[in-house]
Amino acid sequence: MKFIVWGPSSKLLSEDQELQEQIKEFIKADINVEACQACADQYGVSDDLAELGIDVKYMGEPLTDYLKSDSKVITF
Repeated sequence: MKFIVWGPSSKLLSEDQELQEQIKEFIKADINVEACQACADQYGVSDDLAELGIDVKYMGEPLTDYLKSDSKVITF
């Protein structure tokens, strides 16, 4: 299972301790947490997210691959 942090959510996550604790629980539960580096860079929070244990990387191609595969993608 993967959880992707995208857009302005990256800034919110960098500031909200309750959300940070939830992400840490995801990671402990072996959920792969990734964040869009372009989005995080736009908000200046790439390093903050990486320090939480999030894999910060450019997500254009990986997300396209997820969408083309049999993966189930939920957005909100």
